[in-house]
Formats: sequence, C-alpha cells, structure tokens
Amino acid sequence: MRLVDYLDKGAQLGADAPCLTMGDTELSYAQVQRISWRVAKALQRAGILPGEKVAVLSSNDPYAFAAVFGISRAGCVWCPINPRNEASENAFVLDAFDCVCLVFHGSYAPMVEQMRPRLPKLRALVCLEQPQPFAASMAEWLEGLDEQPVDIAPPDDLAMIAGTGGTTGRPKGVMLTGRNLETMSALTLMGYPFDGRPRYLALAPLTHAAGVLCLPVMALGGCVVIMPKPDLSEFLALIERHRVTHTFLPPTLIYMLLQHEKLLGTRLDSLQCFWYGAAPIAAARLEEALEKIGPTMAQLFGQTEAPMMVSMMSPREHFNDDGSIARRRLSSAGRPGPLVQVATMNADGELLRAGERGEIVVRSSLVMAGYYKDPAATAEASRFGWHHTGDIGYLDEEGFLYIVDRAKDMIITGGFNVYSVEVEAALMQHPDILDSAVVGLPDDKWGERVVAVLQLRPGRTLAAVDIIAFVKSRIGSVKAPKQVEFWADLPRSKVGKVMKKEVRVMLLDKAED
Repeated sequence: MRLVDYLDKGAQLGADAPCLTMGDTELSYAQVQRISWRVAKALQRAGILPGEKVAVLSSNDPYAFAAVFGISRAGCVWCPINPRNEASENAFVLDAFDCVCLVFHGSYAPMVEQMRPRLPKLRALVCLEQPQPFAASMAEWLEGLDEQPVDIAPPDDLAMIAGTGGTTGRPKGVMLTGRNLETMSALTLMGYPFDGRPRYLALAPLTHAAGVLCLPVMALGGCVVIMPKPDLSEFLALIERHRVTHTFLPPTLIYMLLQHEKLLGTRLDSLQCFWYGAAPIAAARLEEALEKIGPTMAQLFGQTEAPMMVSMMSPREHFNDDGSIARRRLSSAGRPGPLVQVATMNADGELLRAGERGEIVVRSSLVMAGYYKDPAATAEASRFGWHHTGDIGYLDEEGFLYIVDRAKDMIITGGFNVYSVEVEAALMQHPDILDSAVVGLPDDKWGERVVAVLQLRPGRTLAAVDIIAFVKSRIGSVKAPKQVEFWADLPRSKVGKVMKKEVRVMLLDKAED
C-alpha cells in the first residue's frame, strides 16, 4: 500500500462520501482524488521524477493534505515540514532531505522567502493560496491539467521522510516505507474499535501522529475533520457536531481538557476511541479521563522510527474483567502489538527477563528503513539486530510494557539511579498539580540532585516542603526532589511534549544569575 492507495480504497467504498473537512470546506473522496491526479501531473510537468523528495509546509489544511496524495501518486516521496520549527531548522531539513519541490501555505510565505537563499536544490515552489513573487499559486501551477486518472510507479517503497525532533542535535531523516505505514495501519485496525465509517477529529499536527492516523480511517472510507489550530472549546464542539468516533491528543492537552468548563456538558457518546500518546500520561489523570470522558481512552506508544503502534492498550484493557478500573495497568504503555516484538536489553546486547529494566528494543516491519544518508546513525540504532528506542523500561509477567524513562533523562543521585518519569508520576497524583518536569542538576553533595518544576492548576498554591513530603510518602526520600520550582508554564515542543532539556538549561541559567 502506497499513501495514495488509502485514498483510493476509501473512494471505492463511496466516492461521494466526505473525506476531508474543515470549517465550511468539505472535500469528497472523488474531489481529493481529482486533486491528487492534477498534482501528480503538475509534478511530472515540472520535471520532478519518481523517487524525488517533495515537501509540504503548512498548518492543518485539507488542500495541503490532499496534495500529499498527489505527491504519492507521482511516485515521489513526501517530506512533512513542521511549521512550528524555526526557519533555520526547516531550511536545514529541506536541504538535508534533498527536497526539489516545496508546497506551502500562504501564511508561511515570509519563512519560505527567508529560507530560499539556502535551498539551491529547490526547482519548484508552490503556494496553496495566492501567488508570491517567488512562487506560483496552486491554481496557476495546476492550470491546463485535466482531471483524468494518472498513476506513476515509484522506484521503491520509500513513502516519506520524517524529521526527528532535533532535541539531541540536528534532526535526522527517518525513512518510512509503504510497508511501515501498512503495518501501522494494520495494527491500528486490529487493536482498536472501529464500528461503521469512522469520523476522525485531527487537532494535533497532520505532520505528526495525527497525519498517519488518517490512513486507517481512510481505508474504511471515514471522514477526517481537520482543525487548523488547537482550540479545546472548538474541539468539544466538533465532537458533537460531527459525531466524532476517533481522535488523538497528547497528555498535556488531555490535562487541559479535563479542566475545561465545557467538558462535562459536551455529548461524547459517539466516541469509540480517544487515543493518547507522544509522552507519558499520569495514571491519576488517566483515571480522571476514564471517568469524565468515558471508557474510550486508548493508549499508543511508538516513535518516528517505529510509528505509533509499538505497544497498544485498547479501551477495554483499561478495565478489569469485573468492570473496575485496572489501576496498575494505567501506568503501562500497553502490550506490544501483534506484529511487533518488544524486549528489554542491557548494554552488552543481552535480552532481559520479565521485570528487569533495560533499553526497550523492537523488531517489526513497523521499524523504519533507516536514517536518510546517515549509515552511522542507522547502525547505532539497529545494533544487535534490534531497533533501539532510547527508552528504559521493563515488561511484566502479563506482557505489559512499562516505560521508566528516556535513557538520557536518568538522574544519578548519591549513587542511586532515579528515573524522572517515576518522580513525575508521583507528583501528578497531587490534585493541585497540572503538569511537571523532573531533571537532574549538578550537586556537590549528591553528584546530581532531583529538581521538580511544577505547573499548578489555576488558582492553586503549594509550598515546596509539602511537595517534597508528598513525594517521599509515595516513593521514598532518595527519589524525592531536593529542589522544587513553580512556573506559570513549561516549555513544550511542537507536539506538546515538555522539553526537559530546555527546563534544565533554564534552571542552570537561573543558578548562574
């Protein structure tokens, strides 16, 4: 299955059914197909060959996403560019991934103009809306092309190149194949409830998890309801208006949703599956979500290199056989998917037994083909014949996966290993804490000291001494923070993850002042 095959599959199930909708714009499967045929022909007319890289820079937009299927139909490789990145990072990505064409939303024209001098490989620039001095409009670019079907064979199975987050240096290009995305889609359809034609609400960026989750939805002829920007009031309104069956939010936005004044008054009975992932979720908040949102919460764990479905927890697995909430299980990342092998490994490449902590490693057709033009990084990530996630965790006797921390986030204090995620989980049991970040800072006595930075719920106040005592009572004095800071907000990545590296830098800068 190529990317465009999911569109064509949906069209076979009903060409006139809604495919992509945002606000007053609704595109049927047939309309998106016609756009994809014309985009493919325009790429061909511009001399862009099968296998070449075509980038899309846009916030969530139905026409931008429709263009992705035209890229696939032309046999080209889609490179999603994150609009929330700085111009310098996006220029690096476009050049490093050898992009020869850039399709962009008009609101990013100033960024594109700023990047152009650094992008000698670009042969075509296309603005989705109005023409620019340096780029044709989409309407101009497609002018004179008919809407007759076209299908250009790709040279290989490479479907997309996605950039890593760049938190550990320059972004790397993750090569994802049609087989990778087909495995992800199969796992999604195997592991979660889908009754009837799904209606999927995409608030998160289509350049990330929200985008690839559209593929299994489209394979069932479902409708993708697109939100141009995060707005939780509108998110709730759209669930009611479109009778949404499936959606995805990262934990940070779920925490905010649980406090939203309109949540309890919103009709949520259409929901079949409310996915959460991209970062660890506090078990206490997840239990609150099961009560306030309903028995539809569904976990997924993956990474760009093994998209979405390394491990999964369906809505029913959040509950015991007697219907009570499976509280211990809420701290897990679910069970490995049926097409995925997951193990833990020590530094010598030895696989560990159940309950033993080590790096989480993966074998599956879900795993990337490698990093683009980076054989050394590819070899490092795939040593001992397994894909290395960089996460520390363990599998229990029932096969549930528990993620303890990122390897780089472990704190060594007084000779003991302290996992920041474990401390954050304890902190998040406090009813007045909205979000938290735990990092290690240099300490003359302990080597590193555990530091907690807290974002409190609106109108709440806490004392550091009370927080320290609260954590001590749950996980002991060694793991309790030695320092507590209260911030109005925490720095977050483009997909809502708390940036611990940035938190640590800000704390170090503050200490030097």
